Amino acid sequence: MSKSARSIWFFGLYLLGLGSILLITPNTLLGMFSLPPTPEVWIRVVGMLVLFLGVYYVQAARQEMKAFFGSTVYVRASVIVFFTAFVLLGFASPALILFGVVDFVGAAWTGWALRSE
Repeated sequence: MSKSARSIWFFGLYLLGLGSILLITPNTLLGMFSLPPTPEVWIRVVGMLVLFLGVYYVQAARQEMKAFFGSTVYVRASVIVFFTAFVLLGFASPALILFGVVDFVGAAWTGWALRSE
């Protein structure tokens, strides 16, 4: 497995874990980040989507889909911009930015790996 595929694989595992938690026990995670609990189904829908994205990332890594790897760098790096804007606009708690940091670091790792290959 190439360095870039490994970075995508680990990010896929992160997404699988995050999606599973959001699907099964979302309020546990929300509470850890000082976000209000919710009885709404939407957080579980998001969990399902994140879980599915995790499957795609893991499979892309296994197949060495470098075109996909490159496109994820820009998209994942932009997550922190959106999450910061949501916080600044008062839509979310500052804890949301931590999830953006994970995406940004993962994107930087993939970008670095692609350049080194």
